[in-house]
Amino acid sequence: MLIGILQTGEAPEALRGRTGDYPDMFEILLAGHGFTFRTWRALDNELPASVHDADGWLITGSRHGAYEDLPFIKPLEAFIRAAYDAHVPIVGVCFGHQIIAQAMGGKVEKYHGGWSVGPTEYDFDGGKMIINAWHQDQVTEKPPGATRIASSPFCENAAFLYDDRAFTVQPHPEMTDDYVAALIETRGKGVVPDHVMQTATAKLGTPLDSGSLADRMAAFFKQPRG
Repeated sequence: MLIGILQTGEAPEALRGRTGDYPDMFEILLAGHGFTFRTWRALDNELPASVHDADGWLITGSRHGAYEDLPFIKPLEAFIRAAYDAHVPIVGVCFGHQIIAQAMGGKVEKYHGGWSVGPTEYDFDGGKMIINAWHQDQVTEKPPGATRIASSPFCENAAFLYDDRAFTVQPHPEMTDDYVAALIETRGKGVVPDHVMQTATAKLGTPLDSGSLADRMAAFFKQPRG
């Protein structure tokens, strides 16, 4: 099964030698599930010619806001809607979660409550999952057709399921603790409040459920569709 990765952001240049870029991180996360991968740099307006150029699509995180007036936003939204209409499965993570929600009629905003960083507990359908977070933007209005399947006290709309067509999550299962620690050093200072970074740093090492979420993402891609 070919998964097309739509890259909407880049890992900090200083970290790429250690961690690779975002597509590399997702390939590592989903390794062992029998997928092959191809990346399109959506952030550079590189989109597939057809929604059928892959068997499923994965939209990465980004430092950009889904609500920003950037050249790649509207074409990406149009691609999302076309894939949705064609029942080609889409998974979105962080910015991917947000841009899919916005494309489908929801609302994304810079959250007045600030940042969520590091290991964060979410209620997934009544079960607990701890996943690394790194975001200030949030989906503040659920789009029609989306079912909320995860939330936290900080982030009400932490994951959505759009029947068999899209599965989206706000936190970052692809981010390891080492990567979050490096992000705090390279991107956090002067952007994320110090007390938020200190709290996140203290929680690093908490056992994560990233593997379980990766399994759920893989199962979503593989589920039978008409």
